[in-house]
Amino acid sequence: MSSQRTFQHDISVVLAGEAGQGIATVEQVFMRTLKTAGYHVSATKEYMSRVRGGTNTTEIRVASRPIAAFVDRIDLLVELNPKAVDHVKNRLSSSTIIIADENSVKDLPQLVLTVPFARIAQELGDRILSNTIALGFLAALFDIPSQELIDQVRRSFGKKEGDIIEKNCSAAQQGFDLGRQAAFKHQLSVQIERNPSVKKEMIVGGHEAAALGAVVGGCNFLASYPMSPSTGVLTFLAQHADEFGIVVEQAEDEIAAMNMGLGSWYAGGRAMVTTSGGGFSLMTEGLSLAGAIESPMVIYLAQRPGPATGLPTRTEQGDLDLALYAGHGDFPRAIFTPGTLKDIFLLTAMAFDLADLYQVPVFILTDQGLLDLYHTLSEFPAVTVKASNHIVKTTPDYKRYKFTDSGLSPRGIPGFGEGIVCVDSDEHDEGGYITEDSQTRKAMVDKRMKKHGLLLKDVLAPQFFGEKDYKKLILGWGSSFHAIREAMEQQSDLDTAFLYFRQVYPFPDMAIPLIEKAKEVVCVENNASGQFAKLLRRETGLAVHKKILKYDGSPFSVEELVRQI
Repeated sequence: MSSQRTFQHDISVVLAGEAGQGIATVEQVFMRTLKTAGYHVSATKEYMSRVRGGTNTTEIRVASRPIAAFVDRIDLLVELNPKAVDHVKNRLSSSTIIIADENSVKDLPQLVLTVPFARIAQELGDRILSNTIALGFLAALFDIPSQELIDQVRRSFGKKEGDIIEKNCSAAQQGFDLGRQAAFKHQLSVQIERNPSVKKEMIVGGHEAAALGAVVGGCNFLASYPMSPSTGVLTFLAQHADEFGIVVEQAEDEIAAMNMGLGSWYAGGRAMVTTSGGGFSLMTEGLSLAGAIESPMVIYLAQRPGPATGLPTRTEQGDLDLALYAGHGDFPRAIFTPGTLKDIFLLTAMAFDLADLYQVPVFILTDQGLLDLYHTLSEFPAVTVKASNHIVKTTPDYKRYKFTDSGLSPRGIPGFGEGIVCVDSDEHDEGGYITEDSQTRKAMVDKRMKKHGLLLKDVLAPQFFGEKDYKKLILGWGSSFHAIREAMEQQSDLDTAFLYFRQVYPFPDMAIPLIEKAKEVVCVENNASGQFAKLLRRETGLAVHKKILKYDGSPFSVEELVRQI
């Protein structure tokens, strides 16, 4: 088998090793080094729910264009764990190049480049340095000047004490030298076009995009109990709480977190809670309280596979029904389903004003696959909605639940004006006082439900991709966006179009004629029951012709969607 290999447009590099072996460090430094060199990069993770051991992988894609989708294909596999090859064997092909320690070579049909990771790391005094040696090896294959690599290593380990910085620099340099030798010996060449403007871009992940969106939306209070994959937003805002003027509270549980958030809105704050499915289950009584007292609330629900604990560190779009039907009784809500980092930022910012304006709970539904996605980004989209408090100064005769034609009552807060701001979880009259009068009860329910019509006026239209004369229409929401888009680009089928939903509830009626026009409608979802397809049928009476469903804990890959679409 000839070892000569040239990569021209797109290369997939997978790092595989044990938890605690420093894969995340290699990923971060390598991505920054590639960006500085002018490459478009993206990274996705899959990791086990354990502190040590097992096998975790990170896929880093390097391309001549912006990319963000997950692919099954592995061009370069860096094996830092002897079990790595078995872990990803279904993704290997005859053209995969494996970079492995000299002591873990197996009889494989693929080209194996042996590197003395363990021996050099031991000579330098710390076995963890194997990851930095691998970093240097990869940088050489991408023809990155060694000094640029060393600068990135120094920047990454700059706060470490003792000789840790110099040991890592030495490890990176030795790995780089071995990479140069291997590239020459096996005629390996990366000829992916570089773009100088990428050097000025930032590398952003889903957690940061959501946190920054909340800041732009005017969030000044966050209450949460840690639960993957939502914890990244909590930790990011906690680290920067003073800079952003946000109070961050790690509550004793999710029940307390939701009630703290409602207390913040009652006092005039702009609060958000972050959680995942199991944690949100504890918040549902508080969600109904928000419906009863007509309180704004922003709920950042990061999905993971259930039921129960499920797969704590894997991905799924399994909580749409949960967000849609959670809470007892009838009350309006809105559900955003971003599928890109730009949309996470934009929709999180918009959620605060929508919640504040209409006095309803607003969900931002994400998942692990999207939150742990990192890629180069030139800028965030402009947010045209200003972070405005829709609060009135109360008068002595103020009534918190005053009947109005629109269903919206003027929202006051304690201490701002002369009125009493009375709220109650029991059914109440206009003044907020408990009542069991049947006519008042019906009038209050009708008043609250009128806000669903108001939300429909502000609903986000789905984004359409494709030619106007399509015959097949793909429906997708949330994190399936990038894989569907790239699969369609590879197929170049003019008869197939894609409709991407960034908001699924209230259902955007402007999508109905686009769906009715198609001869075949295919719905792509990361769950077992086709939850969005059921929502579509309930809201519009329209049924999809085919469902492409996945629920094994991993995201859709481009290749499998090409096959199935």
